[in-house]
Amino acid sequence: MDPILLYGFPMGSSMGLVAALEWFGRPYRLCRVDMLGEMLSPSYARINPRHETPALITDQGDVLTETMAIAAWLEARDTERRISFDPLSPQADRMHQLMAFVNTGFTGAFAPLWVAMEGVAMDDAMRSALREFGRRKVIERHDKLEGMIEPARFLLADRPTLADALLAGVARWLDFHAVADRSRWPKLAALRQQLEADPGVIYATAVESGSNDPGTGSCAGHTALADVIARYGKQA
Repeated sequence: MDPILLYGFPMGSSMGLVAALEWFGRPYRLCRVDMLGEMLSPSYARINPRHETPALITDQGDVLTETMAIAAWLEARDTERRISFDPLSPQADRMHQLMAFVNTGFTGAFAPLWVAMEGVAMDDAMRSALREFGRRKVIERHDKLEGMIEPARFLLADRPTLADALLAGVARWLDFHAVADRSRWPKLAALRQQLEADPGVIYATAVESGSNDPGTGSCAGHTALADVIARYGKQA
């Protein structure tokens, strides 16, 4: 069977994994999950008890959660090294380093901004404090990533890899939360421009917004969330 990626919308970090699957070039399916509704329902816990996306139904029908675990699953099957490198190479070590940074501190820096935006039972003082703390953390993490970027079209090479995929899913949050102008970080701004013009990212962004962009043709279509839960979810 084709693997199925459960990706979240709106503005889910899992958008980057959709792009990675396009770069990977093997058949796959998608399952669209409304993070403000469907993901919070009790039935979704049969896929992920933590009520989070992304999740992957593997080609063996197993459920795999967490971005880094899904990326590792793809890397292990990337025998043509379209989105990764020889696992014993310095490039692979560097890719893992960048992926870990993006998936932890860089992504986590936005958490206070999301809480401030989504929190209902919160007074104005707390909301303002969260926004200011989040803004400072996001700027600090962007400063760090700017210093890690080396000369190349993408993070590691003249082609996008899994590290670029993880970054593509979350880098746009800077604009969404209006933290600072991207031009403050020239190397990161140039990298984002390359990613945003990439066909895989264009496809992933279009799919997230609900359009019918055909992409590379690797995606065999969408599977309804109810069907995924019924077939692959753990029994209560």
